[in-house]
Amino acid sequence: MTYDFIFLYFRFIMGRPLRVEYPGALYHVTSRGNEKRDIFLDDRDRRKFLGLLEEHHDRHGILIHCYVLMGNHYHLVVETPGGNLVTVMHGINSTYTGYFNRGHNRAGHLFQGRYSAILVDKDAYLLQVSRYVHLNPVRAGMVDRPERYEWSSCPGYVWKSREVPWVEYAWVLSQFGRSRRVGREKYGEFVSAGVQQTAESPFRDLYGQVMLGRDQFIEQTKGLLGAREVSQEIVERKRLMGYAEPEDIVSAVASALQTEADLLKRKGGRNNTARRVAMYLMKRYSGLSNEEIGQFFGGLHYSAVSKSYARLEHEMGQNRELRSLVQGLMSHVNGLLPKAVFKEGFSAHHKNTGSDR
Repeated sequence: MTYDFIFLYFRFIMGRPLRVEYPGALYHVTSRGNEKRDIFLDDRDRRKFLGLLEEHHDRHGILIHCYVLMGNHYHLVVETPGGNLVTVMHGINSTYTGYFNRGHNRAGHLFQGRYSAILVDKDAYLLQVSRYVHLNPVRAGMVDRPERYEWSSCPGYVWKSREVPWVEYAWVLSQFGRSRRVGREKYGEFVSAGVQQTAESPFRDLYGQVMLGRDQFIEQTKGLLGAREVSQEIVERKRLMGYAEPEDIVSAVASALQTEADLLKRKGGRNNTARRVAMYLMKRYSGLSNEEIGQFFGGLHYSAVSKSYARLEHEMGQNRELRSLVQGLMSHVNGLLPKAVFKEGFSAHHKNTGSDR
C-alpha cells in the first residue's frame, strides 16, 4: 500500500484533515466564527486576542511569524519548536471563547468547528504565505496598503517603531538583507508588489488540503503516516521526536565560549552572553517549554526566557559576529539531534470546516 493511497484514504474517505506535529513544524492556521459571524466586535476584543498570542508565545515557546485579525476570522503563521500546536491552539481558542461569551453576554460555540492548520514548507513558502496573510485586509477593501492595517503584524515588519517582542520578524527579514533596516525596506516592496500585481494565492499548490511544500517536503511528511492499515474509527497522528539533550547544548556553548557549563545554568548575570545563547538554542532544539527552560536555568520565569530569546534575536540582527557565533553553534547542535523516530498517539477528530484560506 503506497503512501499516496494511505494519505488520500485518510483525507477523503475519513473526511478529516490529518494533523502532524513535530519539533520545528510551521503552520498556517485559520479559525472562523460559527456561522461566519464576527469574532471581534471591538478593539477590546482584538487587544485581548493579541494578549493571548503573547501569553502562549511566552508560555509554550512558539514562534509567531505573522498574524492578521479580520472580522469573522483570523490567520496565524506559527512555528512550534516543541511540536505542540494542538495544546497551543486549544488554549488560545478556548480561552478567547470564554472571554468573548462573558464579555458579550452570550453562550455556546464561538468558532466554526476546530481550526484549520496547513503544514508549510518554511524555506519554499514562508515568504509567500506571510505576504498572503498580510494582504488580507487589502483584499477585503479595509485598507489600501497592508502596513496601514492596525490589527496585523505587517506594520512591525515595515516600521521598527511598530515591532512587538513576541513576533518572529527575524527569519523573514533576513531573506531580504543582512540588516533589519534593509530587510524591512525590501519586505515592504515585496508585499506592495503583491498589491499591484494581484499576487496569486500560494495555496493553489496545496496538497491534500493540509500540506504546502515542494515534492521532497510532501514525501517526507507523508512518510510520517507510516505504511500501515488505516483504522475506520481513529485517525492517528505521528509525532516526530528529534530533540537535542539540554546538557549537550549547554556543553557545546560552554566549550565554544570557553566557560564552565555550571556557570551557564546559574541564575543571575544579565549580560552573560553564553547563558543567553544557551537558552536561545535550548528553545529551538530541546523541545522544552519556556517554563521548563526557565527551571533548567535556575528558576527563571517563562516570560524571562521569552524576552531573552527576543533580545538575542534582535542583537543578532545588529551584530554580525554574534550572528556568526550562534549560527555556528546551531549547525553543531543540529549534528547532535538523534535520528527521527515515530511515536503513535493522540486520536484526531478534526472536521473540515471549509473555511477559506
